[in-house]
Amino acid sequence: MSAAGHTIGRPAGASRQAAVEWPTLAVTAAVYGGFGALTWFYHTLPLWLVIPAAAYVVAWHGSLQHEAIHHHPTRRRWLNEALVLPNLWLWMPYRVYRDTHLEHHRDERLTDPLDDPESYYMTPEQWQRCGPVGRGLMRLRNTITGRLLAGPAIAVWSLWRDQLPRLLRGEQRALRAWGLNVAGSALVLAWTTAVCDIPVLEYVAFFAYPGIALTLLRSFAEHRAEEDPENRSVIVDAAWPFALLFLNNNLHALHHREPAIAWYDLPARYRAERARILAANGNYRFRGYGEIIARYLLWPKEAVVHPAYPPVESAGRFAAPCRRPPEAEADRHDATG
Repeated sequence: MSAAGHTIGRPAGASRQAAVEWPTLAVTAAVYGGFGALTWFYHTLPLWLVIPAAAYVVAWHGSLQHEAIHHHPTRRRWLNEALVLPNLWLWMPYRVYRDTHLEHHRDERLTDPLDDPESYYMTPEQWQRCGPVGRGLMRLRNTITGRLLAGPAIAVWSLWRDQLPRLLRGEQRALRAWGLNVAGSALVLAWTTAVCDIPVLEYVAFFAYPGIALTLLRSFAEHRAEEDPENRSVIVDAAWPFALLFLNNNLHALHHREPAIAWYDLPARYRAERARILAANGNYRFRGYGEIIARYLLWPKEAVVHPAYPPVESAGRFAAPCRRPPEAEADRHDATG
């Protein structure tokens, strides 16, 4: 059931999860196998092949993390987390991703810059506080070129801006999340640097950064600010390379309506209910990522300021910082598990 209270008919047995989801385990093996091959043969492969292949594998691993967040490929949460522990893109702890993503699934608050941690919108007060340079970067980030080139750096900076105060305050949840991330990143860097002799900066430049960028392509048009929550999530009829890369999360409106469905069951579900799904999401749809790139390569998708917020009355008078108090953050994270 969606946040708006509507349900598309559920096929028989869809609510029952297999004890082990072998298609997801097969993808897991392909991700780590591909990563191992790319890093092992790194010094003999041309960069024109390494960079796109590395971006694909690292972003593919991010899609696996998304499946783990939604309780795949097993019924054991600790085992799902262990399967994605090696952090190929280094930057975001899995548990931080889990907590913020589960909060993102509150569809009634979807896209709200104060309540949706994955929103790319801002309030007028946040927009004013950015200053001229920051506003220019935010506008740039709303184009495909800016999202791919500058988006990863902005994402890493935003993450640290949020997480560093938590670590300095000694919040146990943050400390545990980052401790596990250090362990998972250490596994990756031990393999790439000590075994494969890839300098850390080259790994970041040719593997991690492009992988984050490719993931940000997926999220570029995922949501829009609309009054009806069901009109906020997109359907992208992507070809198989992107559909496999994103584990069918391009069918994002369907995923938000029924987030427990495993990735490999989404296409059949979409084909069976396509007309109803598109009617429910206001026909917010693209024919593929090529259409998104062509439409927004150099042109912003939309305004950065969320349309639901009234404009600031005076540029010299700002509202209080748009953050929840620490105790509210702790309560919210505890609620997500």
